[in-house]
Amino acid sequence: MATVISIANQKGGVGKTTTAVNLATAFAAIKKRVLLIDFDPQGNATTGLGVYSKKINTSYDLLTRSKTLAEVITKTSIPGLTLIPASIDLVGAEIELVQEKNRESILKTALEAYGEMFDYIIIDSPPSMGILSLNSLVAANGVLVPLQCEYYALEGLSYLLGSINRIRKAYNPGLKLFGIVLTMYDKRNSLSISVENDARKHLGESVFKSIIPRNIKISEAPSYGRPVLIYDVRCVGSCAYMELAKEFLEKEKSGKWNKN
Repeated sequence: MATVISIANQKGGVGKTTTAVNLATAFAAIKKRVLLIDFDPQGNATTGLGVYSKKINTSYDLLTRSKTLAEVITKTSIPGLTLIPASIDLVGAEIELVQEKNRESILKTALEAYGEMFDYIIIDSPPSMGILSLNSLVAANGVLVPLQCEYYALEGLSYLLGSINRIRKAYNPGLKLFGIVLTMYDKRNSLSISVENDARKHLGESVFKSIIPRNIKISEAPSYGRPVLIYDVRCVGSCAYMELAKEFLEKEKSGKWNKN
């Protein structure tokens, strides 16, 4: 069965979508079967993979049960990587689903019959804790949290970890914390070093050793509709995401995920 990974952070601009797109690409590059679900109304993961058509079915159609999972899957230009794109219609999902029964588990139910088709299912969640993020966390085996190396980052993280604990108790007792990945790291900046030290001090092995640096190629790649691993495979950003994928696989194999 697929390992379902929710990429989540209640704060925007932390490298969440970039991590989702490039981790998915890194897994595909090593011959894993990967499904990336864009659950953010902004649709940046969708355009970041070069999918722009407005005539395709989206995660909104899946969430409102108007289409099945098989009907919303779209091919990408990357072998082994398929996509469920997003649209701005997701903005209205919160209101439309307010009376729906078991609305928090719609995505989980939709994925159950397709788990054997993929090795990894990665969900790019929106930067808020509403019905979209709730569906993402209820459907997931675990959460991967991008943590921007800037002021207030750790404070925001505490709120997210609290939300994960509440969802674990109420809806998904098997939900794990797969780990925290430091993003937008600048080794020339003392603040980045300070955030890293604090994160490792308080969260220990939950923090991945792999660090995603600030890198112009990472910033440029989405404008070309490509993951950085395709845009410039040799840049430091691409190397960092490949290292993150490798470390993730090693942690998964060891079976020592942090459940706190």
